[in-house]
Amino acid sequence: MPSPFPGMDPYLEHSELWPEVHHRLITAIANAIAPPIRPKYRVAIEKRTYLTHFDDSILVGIPDVSVFSPKSTSSSTSSGTATLPRTSEAVTVTLPIPIEVKEGYLEIREVATSRVVTVIEIISPTNKRAGKGRWDYVTKREQVLSSSTHLVEIDLLRGGKPMPILCTTPNTDYRILVARGNRRPNADFYGFSLSQEIPKFLLPLQSVDTELLVDLQALLAQVYEEAGFELAIDYSIETVPPLKSEDKDWVDPLLREKGLR
Repeated sequence: MPSPFPGMDPYLEHSELWPEVHHRLITAIANAIAPPIRPKYRVAIEKRTYLTHFDDSILVGIPDVSVFSPKSTSSSTSSGTATLPRTSEAVTVTLPIPIEVKEGYLEIREVATSRVVTVIEIISPTNKRAGKGRWDYVTKREQVLSSSTHLVEIDLLRGGKPMPILCTTPNTDYRILVARGNRRPNADFYGFSLSQEIPKFLLPLQSVDTELLVDLQALLAQVYEEAGFELAIDYSIETVPPLKSEDKDWVDPLLREKGLR
């Protein structure tokens, strides 16, 4: 069964589904663009790995420090000051445990020179929240933007802080940025909302080569059906993150018409 949404399915943004969506979509893009650009180019699936920073612990639901005192050793005085446990007794604490995060991205490389011509990134939740994940991604982004390498940046997440852009852009739910190395600091910005299809975009290569049209909407639909995401999604409940009130007014009749509510 296809997704009931004409564009991005907001239920795919849930933290339990997004890692799989990200992985499958990266692979689908690679498989789609590789044959037309061979043999001059090859598409490599790369991966960066890092441990979440101490301050990122909240992102994975782990509190920074929690202290639990046994009931038998805690009481309150008339001044409201808690009594400390005896020094011979320990209290239970919860520590922030570093979590290994792996993020995939694509590099289009010229076969003859091994030079990276284009980088394709799909933004992850950790890239859009303060912490090491965002710091690492923004640092890598700046390195690409300061080179002649093209950057394609796909943001299919409503939550978090969008990637830096100097000028004012439309306040849309989702974004695609195509930053050609020979046009910077200018770039093509595609903003689209929940009710719209994902726009097609041209994949930049070397200037002597014809750019490839990428139909991300078709690739996402393919991923949705191959993964059987309709079996993992309960469309009768609220999305995570929640929808804006005006979007709820549009989504509810849409899902009822499809028999999903």
